[in-house]
Amino acid sequence: MHSLARRRYHRAAPVILVALLLALVTGVAWAISQATSADAAVTTTADDVTEGQKLFAANCASCHGLDATGTEGVAPSLVGVGAAAVDFQVGTGRMPMQASGPQAIAKRTQFSQDEINQLAAFVASLGAGPAIPTAEQVDPALGDAANGMQLFRTNCAMCHGSVGGGGALTQGKYAPNLWETTPTHVYEAMLTGPQSMPVFNDANITSEGKRDIIAYLEAQDAGSPGGFRLGTIGPVAEGLWGWLIALGLIIASTVWIGARSS
Repeated sequence: MHSLARRRYHRAAPVILVALLLALVTGVAWAISQATSADAAVTTTADDVTEGQKLFAANCASCHGLDATGTEGVAPSLVGVGAAAVDFQVGTGRMPMQASGPQAIAKRTQFSQDEINQLAAFVASLGAGPAIPTAEQVDPALGDAANGMQLFRTNCAMCHGSVGGGGALTQGKYAPNLWETTPTHVYEAMLTGPQSMPVFNDANITSEGKRDIIAYLEAQDAGSPGGFRLGTIGPVAEGLWGWLIALGLIIASTVWIGARSS
């Protein structure tokens, strides 16, 4: 019996077992770190900040000042706005502005994404502010479109319309159409409150709620199961077109009958 036990429990077994456990723990930790880094926000280096400062001096300082503290009556201070604000404004082409007006107009961006990240890194280095959201935070597949509809119609529909189609505001301003806005830029707009838009921080709408809103907007962009979109506002538009077509046919028939009888 003792010889069988000696053969079964070799004195090197504890060492081998500990080594296997350490390898297992290391492997799990590595897998978690890889998953986390894949979903992490954009990481920056000192070189990114330096390059971003050069880009800022060449393209933004004329309005915002070399130290980004703004110019009275021209442009606001960027200290503390965070990387998310830069990624939204520059990534949508609103900055640099093409011309002065009631609000900055979205247009084709003048910078690559790497350059935008460098500009964002420089501005973020000036003061703490909202960071660029992670891929997981803006993934519509992880959101609840039904909850997003409730949140959107409570907080956003009065300006952007019930389905994100946009709408007019006062003094020449307007709420833009959201159907072609990327999920990241939608999230950043809620986080930073550009122009006339209020800020929806996590105390107002949680990170999960923002993702639900993105899921709802993505569902609107999927098209209309009934055919033509017609503004995606439901039976009102469909009924109006049906009435106009029917009324037009009645008038045309009346004119044709009157012409034939005369």
